[in-house]
Amino acid sequence: MTIHTLPAARRTDFVRSADGTRINVEEYGPQDAPTVVLIHGWTCKTLFWAPLIHELGGEFRVVAYDQRGHGRSETPGPGGYSTDALADDLTAVLDAFLGDDERAVIVGHSMGGMTAMAAGDRPAIQARTAAVLLASTGSGRLLAETAVLPPRVRSARLRRAFHRFLLVSTAPLGPSTPLTRAALKYGVLAAGTTPEQVAFTARIVHACGRRARAGWGRVLAELNLDAGIAALSAPTAVLVGTADKLTPPVHAHGMAARLSNFAGLTELPGLGHMTPIEDPAAVAGVVRSLVREHLAESRSAEEETTA
Repeated sequence: MTIHTLPAARRTDFVRSADGTRINVEEYGPQDAPTVVLIHGWTCKTLFWAPLIHELGGEFRVVAYDQRGHGRSETPGPGGYSTDALADDLTAVLDAFLGDDERAVIVGHSMGGMTAMAAGDRPAIQARTAAVLLASTGSGRLLAETAVLPPRVRSARLRRAFHRFLLVSTAPLGPSTPLTRAALKYGVLAAGTTPEQVAFTARIVHACGRRARAGWGRVLAELNLDAGIAALSAPTAVLVGTADKLTPPVHAHGMAARLSNFAGLTELPGLGHMTPIEDPAAVAGVVRSLVREHLAESRSAEEETTA
């Protein structure tokens, strides 16, 4: 088994979100260990987290789920694409996989981080969140800040139009070929990414259906979660690759300034947008710190109180 293959899940289940959409949830690691909840990004699925689950699964209870329209989760109808729906799905997952008094560290990558921000003002989620990691994400202004087009293209209007097309296009991605893998590497991965990491990323992204890809792309094009990030009350850390073209470091710095309980910024030199694939050990290190500082200590205190 390689790090690009998921280990056997200890539990797999479907939960129903508020609108009835079925969400696929998978659980790994020891049942009685501190819980980490992983939320993947646009065009990805639970498989995206395989390298990080290999890093964390031996010491934590890891819960990962397919966002609606991705992986084994149900694709919603036309009205099922919104940041509120993302927050509803996270609520359903936590309701099903955490007890009333349990808390978890929430890790969101890209659209997964946006899910955590969208749910930032929900008391039911606040009560179950020990800490948050926002990885390679942004709270808004994606079209203006995305840097897929090279800097020599200076027209703001052209840049916005091109980046919007990338998000909302329903064109098929087609099979994974050397050309499509090269384009994907340029857009979302670092220059030094290995061929295995590129192929793994292509395998995930090409599996996403056109309808879901475009449906969520339209949401991302108009995204504004500044109020949600300001409402995050749990300690929240931010992580970004310095060569991220989709959500460049300007987003990370902006989020850090808006957080009311900021828990630190990690910049990974030379990495692109897919940080948990490019350097899972570095991402795991940040997660371990959040668990140690904000979840493990509180669990120990609770156990001493009830002993």
